[in-house]
Amino acid sequence: MGTEQQKNEQIVSAQTDSRSMQSSQDIKLSWREKICYGFGDLGNGFMFDLGQAYLTKFYTDICLISPGVVSLIFAVTKIFDAFMDPIAGAFVDGRKKIGKHGRFRPVMMVSAVILAVLTVVTFTAPDIPMAGKIAYALITYMIWGVVYSFTNVPYGSLATVMTRDVDDRAHMASTRQAGSLCAQLITGVAFIPLVLFFAGGDTLDGNPHGYTIAAVVMGLCGIAGFAICFLGTREHIRIDRQAEEKAAGKAGKKSSAFSTYFKVVFTNKNLGAVILLTLFTISAMNTNNTMMVYFCQYNLGNIALQPVVNGIMIGTSVVAILAIPTLVKHFGKKRTCVACFIVGAVANGLNFILPTNTVTFIIFVTIGYVALAIPNGITWNLVSDVIDYGEWHTGIRKEGTTYAAFNFSRKLAQSLAAIISGGILALTGYVANKPQTAATLLGIKGALTIYPACALLVAALIIFALYDITEKKFNSISNDLSNGRWERGKIGESTIETIDK
Repeated sequence: MGTEQQKNEQIVSAQTDSRSMQSSQDIKLSWREKICYGFGDLGNGFMFDLGQAYLTKFYTDICLISPGVVSLIFAVTKIFDAFMDPIAGAFVDGRKKIGKHGRFRPVMMVSAVILAVLTVVTFTAPDIPMAGKIAYALITYMIWGVVYSFTNVPYGSLATVMTRDVDDRAHMASTRQAGSLCAQLITGVAFIPLVLFFAGGDTLDGNPHGYTIAAVVMGLCGIAGFAICFLGTREHIRIDRQAEEKAAGKAGKKSSAFSTYFKVVFTNKNLGAVILLTLFTISAMNTNNTMMVYFCQYNLGNIALQPVVNGIMIGTSVVAILAIPTLVKHFGKKRTCVACFIVGAVANGLNFILPTNTVTFIIFVTIGYVALAIPNGITWNLVSDVIDYGEWHTGIRKEGTTYAAFNFSRKLAQSLAAIISGGILALTGYVANKPQTAATLLGIKGALTIYPACALLVAALIIFALYDITEKKFNSISNDLSNGRWERGKIGESTIETIDK
């Protein structure tokens, strides 16, 4: 009798969960919530983009670390981060005590506060011998990268449990990219003037305090952005993780964070395409942002032009990404990305060929940046899609682990951008705070234009040849997942054995 009653209660509970799960798939997000989600990337940009655009300049011109060593610092820290991303992903995926704030938002918010503090620490130059400065830069940036994993992995994973609606995801891609670009715009326009103001001078030479105080301002802005995201978003989609756990228990499989990480990555071909795509697009954007301050100071001969160029270039991009939902609706994500990559490659190539002129440079660098900003916005949509594809393909949902793999590609792209930027400066004989040779000026211009042109052409080939989640295919996947199905049956039935094959 008791057993029969328990069975009936389980059936009723399952039916209730099914109705709740189904209704959660049908929820349309309000614009308020979609905008609040974008504020997370606004907060992220005040710390992430700040470091990518100005940390190389801080290391070379304030700490006086050679460009070659700076490149090595970035490379070593990103290799170390390779081991942190799967750990961060496994941590958020494996959380058991889920409170009213959900699985992802609490981890994101706490980590964001710590990340803001570490951002200030990285822009601090202790008065110690050069060997100590190098060690300080390496260790502090390495720790920064660890905390960044625990901030960005849950933030990116959050989108996948907010909605599966195609239009809503396109809107969220727009708001997220808008947040990122607004942070780039604010840091690109305001950071150098803030540094000069707090340093009490007209040049960037030698005074570290301006950088440190300006980083405090940006860190506080970053915390505010994440706070708005934390308070204004919710996890609407209910995932039946118990079925997966029961299947895992029956199969007797216990995977480590790293084995799960590699299974998720290598059984999801579309995730691999997005990872390769991101490696080239983000490294192109970061190289542009890193070299811009050098180009304005030395090639254009006026550091005060840097906020002006960034204001026009990034400001135009902020407006342009508002077209993402319309472009995706009419042309699809894949074709929109390919077209933009080709336009961006041509614009950057022309900027290298043409003689250096302020007006033509601003025109073509703006076209190139807009053509890169739109696909970068769509990428957030692609990431959510490949997470759903991974669940549909394997029967196991691992938002954090999947996003960790994607996030590592961004970190690798950062490292690549730093290696290219620092490497070219070193190879062409850059000397901090001195007039540069013709070879150095050409190297700065090449890094700012030729590398993005080549990277965007490669990105176009990658997404055209390797990514195959069409809008029609995604709608079919979404329908299956909403009804508790994966590629080979009901979720939770024989899923673990399949993923191990």
